[in-house]
Amino acid sequence: MDNTAARRISTRALDRACGCIIALRRSPLSPLARLRKFHARQMQAHSVTLDPMNHTASPLAIEAEGLVKMFGEQRAVDGVSLTVPTGSVFGVLGPNGAGKTTTVRMLATLLRPDGGEARIFGRDVSREPVAVRSLIGVTGQYASVDEDLTATENLVIFSRLLGLSRKDSRKKSLELLEEFDLTEAAAKPLKNFSGGMRRRLDLAASLIARPPLLFLDEPTTGLDPRTRAQMWETIRRLVAEGSTVMLTTQYLDEADQLADRIAVIDRGRVIANGTADELKASVGISSLHLKLVERDRTDEARSIIASMLGVEVGVTPEVGRITAPLSDPSVTADLLIRLRERGIAVDEINVQKPSLDEVFLTITGHQPEDHGRNDADSDNNSDRIPA
Repeated sequence: MDNTAARRISTRALDRACGCIIALRRSPLSPLARLRKFHARQMQAHSVTLDPMNHTASPLAIEAEGLVKMFGEQRAVDGVSLTVPTGSVFGVLGPNGAGKTTTVRMLATLLRPDGGEARIFGRDVSREPVAVRSLIGVTGQYASVDEDLTATENLVIFSRLLGLSRKDSRKKSLELLEEFDLTEAAAKPLKNFSGGMRRRLDLAASLIARPPLLFLDEPTTGLDPRTRAQMWETIRRLVAEGSTVMLTTQYLDEADQLADRIAVIDRGRVIANGTADELKASVGISSLHLKLVERDRTDEARSIIASMLGVEVGVTPEVGRITAPLSDPSVTADLLIRLRERGIAVDEINVQKPSLDEVFLTITGHQPEDHGRNDADSDNNSDRIPA
């Protein structure tokens, strides 16, 4: 990496550079001088960095109790409490402006909480920020890479800022480019990359130090379905290899597919917490759907089902589908036996649990979309935790 490339590092790239996104204060120094100063600071930090392997034996990767963050009169985060087991994917689900990003920024030592406390593998985020930063990686909603540099140059710079030698930085960069299927684009400027390619590179940069805990803040926002699926597979692989992931998302299917546990945040508060199945079970009963071989016996079947279940049974005449709420799925077998005894043949049957869409709508009273608040993330340096 020559000095010319180093001088071209953007402010965003420097802010992102350490892999855990330690935000630098604005400085009158030149980019190269800032790079050298930041590198010296990182070397000092690494001299007291704890061995992650000795500090991830804790059963909990994240413990947050009553986190509060104010921006002026606005309470962006209002008493958030979370526990994230080590080696799991924890989903934080909520609409734009719910407080997801602000919560992540406090946990990642980027914002100082105005109330409450949080620990990462037992390390306090406010009192031990250097130790915490050695254990985490963060990928934000927008790829924080330098568009004028190539993919390789970006990764080499991040690696050098983490203290790797020139040779090791190059080696690590090539490994990550191959791992994230970016080898063919390694020499291209990022301004020629698609959105999905930039997000993959951003995630690759956060993995240079292989931190045991990753914060992924809406990592698939704006991506096409194919690229989203690729990111999902990457996240699953990281967890299979031992990482813990905290994933914020406004996509219900993403939380359902990836998360071991889910916290629903709305207007700065955790309003529900549990596995996807627990959340679905908390909002109501399942539903029974069946179709008959002989549609002219639909009314007879509806009468039998209503009698056995003691509920109102609906029929869609156009397709001959019978639908009924089902509080106890175990009675399905008895129901099929009764229909068979009456000579009514069933063509298809299924029991559907409530979807996460229904969970969110029931709990919050609105769909998972922007309800008009911005998830305020302040750039005010007074709110930052000193590096």
